[in-house]
Amino acid sequence: MSLFGQDRSFLEALSLQDRRALLAEGVPRVYEPGAVMIRERDTSAYVLALLSGWAVVSVGTERGTRLILALRGAGEVVGDLAAVDRGPRSATVTALGRVEAVSVSGDRFRRFLAARPHATSLIMRQLSARLRSADVERRSLASETVLQRLAARLVELAERAGRPGPDGTVLEIPLPQHDLAAAIGATREAVAKALRQLREEKVVRTGQRQVVVTDMTVLLHLAQGRGPRPAPGPAEKFPPGV
Repeated sequence: MSLFGQDRSFLEALSLQDRRALLAEGVPRVYEPGAVMIRERDTSAYVLALLSGWAVVSVGTERGTRLILALRGAGEVVGDLAAVDRGPRSATVTALGRVEAVSVSGDRFRRFLAARPHATSLIMRQLSARLRSADVERRSLASETVLQRLAARLVELAERAGRPGPDGTVLEIPLPQHDLAAAIGATREAVAKALRQLREEKVVRTGQRQVVVTDMTVLLHLAQGRGPRPAPGPAEKFPPGV
């Protein structure tokens, strides 16, 4: 399951005229880090068009923990499902850092879509992609190790939100361990163990709120379930993961 949306966000895919029209329908909002922007099971129906910053989409579990479903950034919209089907909120959206957005009421968002078939198509494609991603996540939870799921998340964060640094790729969205655990459906203890193995293998380096990927090749091997390092010889054999 991808933490990120499609390569081209909803606002980017709209024409300039339609984008301006949508933003003109709403009011500006600023959310400080940790602020709840949308709450799961709430009956509100407004849509938030994100202009800057990152937000975390999560759901509660029966064990009282949370599972992170996605990260949403500038150009994306959140809250669209409840606006379209008028049902309760399916997830909580929380500001990861400072987030600037435009809040559009459900009624105005539906009218906007009704007048623009292309925008409706984009929303339906977005909802379909998220459903398919959820199916992939269920298979991952059932069949992949914690180390494999963590490696896959770190690869994605490096590719989508990483910058070159002197020692490797610095993750621009440094999720703390409890958020990494929530992003792969694992305990914090299991993630700490997997990170320790990655550090020992010199695949990543961690600091206070910072993760640097120092060996992307090995991390990709792990994400594919192939183990930390290939053994010598023509046939590749790998030690078991976590």
